[in-house]
Amino acid sequence: MTFLTNPTSMLRVAAINFLNPAPLMWDFEHPPLAADLASRYTLHYTQPSLCAAELLAARADLGLIPIAALTPELAIVPGCTIASLDEVRSIQLILKKNHTLASVKTVSADTASRSSLAYTDILFRRFANNRPTFLPAAADPIAMLQQADAAILIGDPALLAIEAREQIESAVGPCTWLDLAHEWRTRTNLPWVAAVWAVRPEALGSPRITAAQLVEDLEASRNHGLLHIEQLVEEWTPRIAIPPSTIRHYLASNIHYVLNTDCVRAIELFRQYAAEADVLPPLPQLRFL
Repeated sequence: MTFLTNPTSMLRVAAINFLNPAPLMWDFEHPPLAADLASRYTLHYTQPSLCAAELLAARADLGLIPIAALTPELAIVPGCTIASLDEVRSIQLILKKNHTLASVKTVSADTASRSSLAYTDILFRRFANNRPTFLPAAADPIAMLQQADAAILIGDPALLAIEAREQIESAVGPCTWLDLAHEWRTRTNLPWVAAVWAVRPEALGSPRITAAQLVEDLEASRNHGLLHIEQLVEEWTPRIAIPPSTIRHYLASNIHYVLNTDCVRAIELFRQYAAEADVLPPLPQLRFL
């Protein structure tokens, strides 16, 4: 899919075709409101790590981006997020036998999400006083663990790895599986936040979409998506090799979709820790729409 070129009326959206944002995208992808939203937005699906690049290069106006990719130029749209209040399941740090966070020297890393890699780096540096080497790798857990002491899996591949745990450990030996969101929550008592809607503020306003209209559209889409979890389970069951019950629990319980005060505090603390560890550039103040 390519962007439509109508800068006077259409807001260009960089979106993610993964399971976890599915409720956020409900109205954009389903009747009866998809046709109405198509008069205001045009969608382009890409990788999480590329959404911010689309925004910063002005190839998109709105994007669901990792919080690691926030910059002073981009404004967070209030209301929606992709977060977790404890275990998220879709971010797994797998340590090979006899390894702890303090002893790991190499980590095979799926590079699909910049935020998840930054969280992992913070976990090692701040909380384990360790600086392992990250080795970019395709999301194949067996191959990853054959070349490194640990592997970080993100998104749908992490969910698939949990289902295939017995097969993975039969190939590489017993492993310790750490849920990254749970590790963050345990150490900070705050939610783990992965992504937010971010916008180039100059893209809004008459004759385009107002800030109020944008917030209303995104929140309504999320609310309607959360009312249609069963339909999302039906749609995603043929697309990902995990049981429907796992998809249902993931969307209804593992992922938290409301950008509340605790989530904002979590983003601020994450960016503070990331800057202190030289993982990300400083972002002294979050900018909100």
